[in-house]
Amino acid sequence: MRIAKVIVDVQAKAINQTFDYAIPERFQEILTEGMRVIVPFGPRKITGFVVGIKTDSDFDRLKEIIDVLDIHPVLTTELLELGKWVAEDTVTMYITAYQAMLPQVLKAQYKKELIRNTAELLAPELENLFAGRDVISYEEFAHSTIAYSKLQQAIQATDISINYLVKSKVTKKLVTIIEPNKASYQLEEALMDMSQQAKKQRQLLSFFIQHPEPIEQAKLFQITNTNRTVLKALLEKKLVTEYKKETYRNPYDDDAFERTFPLKLTEEQEQALAPIKKKIDQDEHDVFLVHGVTGSGKTEIYLQAIQGVIEKGKEAIVLVPEIALTPQMVNRFKGRFGSNVAVMHSALSNGEKYDEWRKIQAKEVKVVVGARSAIFAPFENIGIIIIDEEHETTYKQEDQPRYHARDVAIKRGQFHHCPVVLGSATPTLESFARAKKGVYQLQTLAKRTNNQQMPTVEIVDMRQELHEGNRSMFSTVLKEKMESVLERGEQIVLLLNRRGYSTFVMCRDCGHVKECPHCDIAMTYHKNSNQLKCHYCSYEEQMPLFCPECNSDLIRYFGTGTQRVEESLTALMPHARVIRMDVDTTRKKGAHEKLLKQFAEKQADILLGTQMIAKGLDFANVTLVGVLTADSMLHLPDFRSSEKTFQLLTQVSGRAGRHELAGQVIVQTYTPEHYSIQLASEYDYDQFFLQEMKIRRSFRYPPYVYLALITVSHPNHVRAVQLTQRIAQLLRKVIQEDSIVLGPTPSPIARVKDRYRYQCMIKYKNEPKLRGYIKKIIDQFADEVRKEDLLITVDMQPYHMM
Repeated sequence: MRIAKVIVDVQAKAINQTFDYAIPERFQEILTEGMRVIVPFGPRKITGFVVGIKTDSDFDRLKEIIDVLDIHPVLTTELLELGKWVAEDTVTMYITAYQAMLPQVLKAQYKKELIRNTAELLAPELENLFAGRDVISYEEFAHSTIAYSKLQQAIQATDISINYLVKSKVTKKLVTIIEPNKASYQLEEALMDMSQQAKKQRQLLSFFIQHPEPIEQAKLFQITNTNRTVLKALLEKKLVTEYKKETYRNPYDDDAFERTFPLKLTEEQEQALAPIKKKIDQDEHDVFLVHGVTGSGKTEIYLQAIQGVIEKGKEAIVLVPEIALTPQMVNRFKGRFGSNVAVMHSALSNGEKYDEWRKIQAKEVKVVVGARSAIFAPFENIGIIIIDEEHETTYKQEDQPRYHARDVAIKRGQFHHCPVVLGSATPTLESFARAKKGVYQLQTLAKRTNNQQMPTVEIVDMRQELHEGNRSMFSTVLKEKMESVLERGEQIVLLLNRRGYSTFVMCRDCGHVKECPHCDIAMTYHKNSNQLKCHYCSYEEQMPLFCPECNSDLIRYFGTGTQRVEESLTALMPHARVIRMDVDTTRKKGAHEKLLKQFAEKQADILLGTQMIAKGLDFANVTLVGVLTADSMLHLPDFRSSEKTFQLLTQVSGRAGRHELAGQVIVQTYTPEHYSIQLASEYDYDQFFLQEMKIRRSFRYPPYVYLALITVSHPNHVRAVQLTQRIAQLLRKVIQEDSIVLGPTPSPIARVKDRYRYQCMIKYKNEPKLRGYIKKIIDQFADEVRKEDLLITVDMQPYHMM
């Protein structure tokens, strides 16, 4: 007898294990590991993943699997193992890790339907309900006035049965195909017999006599200018027939991409590519860090390495940070490898994501380019994994399972014996430190491919500007430079380090700042709707006319948001055409690409935006980059704030002067003496690394130690503190002497959605059993989690301390 080991879809600590189910006769042949099934679990029917098959069980009476959801396994054997590792590494549930590997579509919803099993008459009420149909949805019954007992009797008498459908919102896309049902000569006879009045039918029939091959219904209507009513008449006469055929939704038109060919590499590029190619040829795993200044041709190295992998018949995964890079990145990969590329990113619809995933699963493509989750692409023969802009924090998932794509990439690289390439102009300190120690192989590209100079960077002290009476958000230098760039017909990129119209609303009389009533955070003013919004819980209210504290009418907004900068720009330079890019203007699908395309086609002079414009963009005509608020990140309660500031400034400077025209960068700041701003202006990564490492060492922060963050949230303030205290005490008992537990302290935002948040942090160098300890400790709080609405989250690699 074959027995399936199933991980069920129940988010509870006690159920985080496999359960044995008997495989019924009808599924014996088809069921394999990695398929999803429906199983009985207590009174419910739920989905689960088959993670193993065996022949005996410790239990005597096993329930049977009800249904199998997949024809092909959705998870390969490698991904099943990887999911287990991810769950253990991030201290989360197995089911959560497996769900994270699949496209949204496969995370199913349930639907019930009633099926009539008999031709005999049912009770009159039920007879009316079915109204001549064999199947009706359960909702129809639920909305009727028929007593439940009537249905129960019919089910017991097996006249009606209940069927459970696991419905996902997006299914495979089907198109209707129409084709002739008779030979051409028979169609001609039918045409002669047809009334002259039936003009449209005759037209349709003539079309099929001339084109007897199958055609999509939509295309047919377009060509013949007919409709479904006309077609129906021919279907009823059995002259044509119809059937459904599966098709992929393709988010990109593959023919629209211009073919590109490998470029001649510079000496530096050759040196960086050679050891990577060697590892590909020898089927060996290693991690490479390609540290190249912006514009040094990292992408070409990736493309040529992938070429080698494809020639070996293997596959490649390329991760790019989020949506910002997709349009230009997709162009480069589709241009080189055509329809061999699948693309996975957040701007695709669920259906498009599902189809791209199915192309990968069906081995119809060799390369996947995508954001973080593409690291789980179901390839079975990977030859290289590339992570571009490896310093980006978006590679870290911020909800369960809190994995880092780099760690998963290295794990998969080890399994497939293939190289992993990390690329960045400003690598994370952790990666660079590993490369310095020889854990990773370091490849440096110090020059731009066209030997152009890096743009010159000028730092402007905004305190000085204030002293000189300039109260606007543009320094005198920036204004002058912008004027002359516009006169020459060149383009400008302006970076503002935040979103919304302005940061906060404050009363100038009593100093009262309007905070969200549910979260301990100032609300943000949005001018279009004249509303205050909380960016944490989405609470919103109208902008007050009077201060709620002292009733003064001197209540104003402070700070600068993209909208406000756009207004000042228009006032300052009415002739300049501005495109604004921020969270609000890029909400709609495809808006991102559209705005960038307009800018590339020179339909605007200035591109103004938040972080999303800082990276990966390549416009030949941009010669000036202005950074309006360079230091807004320096004051966040985050030990990585200097590193993030340095990275952002370096990345955005790299947008200027990428081609023939020389570029310049103006950085406006209130702390010009800060080393991250000074060194970014000199593009001196090595010096920044040394300086920052000193600070990290003295304060014991990564890469000198590892961190783990445990956050407790509870509706009652006192309970939140008590429970965090208990966790911290339990941890102190089990960790080693040189490890430290800090806390409990309130989270930087201490209340969100009326829940109080406290945290404790563990700093450690070597704690091989830490994950096991944390798991045990959390298990001790199972009762409070159930009864008291307690939430405990664990992050083994925290990037956001908020």
